[in-house]
Amino acid sequence: MTSDRPLAFGGNHLDRSANRRGDADWLAQSLAAAETHFVHINGDRTIVVDGRLHTGRNGQAREHYLLGIDAGGGAWFACHSDAAENLRDLRGLAVEGLLPAHELALLAQARSIVHWHERHGFCANCGQPTAVKDAGYRRHCPSCSVDHFPRTDPVVIMTVRNGDSILLGRQTSWQVGVYSTLAGFVEPGETIEEAAGREVLEESGIRTHAYRYVASQPWPFPSSLMIGLIGEALDREIRIDTRELEDARWFSRSEVEDMLNGTHENALRAPPPMALANRLMRLAFQPS
Repeated sequence: MTSDRPLAFGGNHLDRSANRRGDADWLAQSLAAAETHFVHINGDRTIVVDGRLHTGRNGQAREHYLLGIDAGGGAWFACHSDAAENLRDLRGLAVEGLLPAHELALLAQARSIVHWHERHGFCANCGQPTAVKDAGYRRHCPSCSVDHFPRTDPVVIMTVRNGDSILLGRQTSWQVGVYSTLAGFVEPGETIEEAAGREVLEESGIRTHAYRYVASQPWPFPSSLMIGLIGEALDREIRIDTRELEDARWFSRSEVEDMLNGTHENALRAPPPMALANRLMRLAFQPS
């Protein structure tokens, strides 16, 4: 079971130009240049006009954050937008495949960094206003001299195998019929393997081991990195945590194939091909 569909939000082709983020003159010139592109972020949405990503100048934005430089030498910046028209949800754009993969990837970068700035205007140490530094990759507090940096939260997402079956679950908030792999945030002091084992045990009661890494996917809601794993179950008795899951059960290989192909007799479905969970389900039955 394979798919040629790339994972959404990966494949960013920009040179992030970290060595230029502190060059105030270069940044000012880049912001003023005619060939510069601006990615507009309003919550989880951006501006799309006639099927194309809108990257025109935003004269209302107070702050701009450097995304990087494209192959033609043009700079790309992210900014908050108060636009009310032509807004499209990033998840919807990813599912539909309307935009090129590299544009979805830079949208993920833009969404994550804009979200972080919207929530870090004040210092977590002393409560005073902070200022943008390093083209958006640092906020400095002039009151207590503490620096704050954007963060990405690691999330483990895992397919658990037992013989010719895999463990899948669903949450009540998901669309009817959708089952997916289990997932959860890595906690302080954990390896990704330890986090995977803990999350599966907490949510389903299944003990696991022998995890191997498969792939990763940026997930900008708000700023996570999904780390895909395949592991092996040590038992089969499911005891779900109803605070986390509505249901969890073992699915046979044929059922998973039907879910991926949209032909399941009970209309059960997998996540869309743009999601890492879909890829993990496709790869689960291949030899390690």
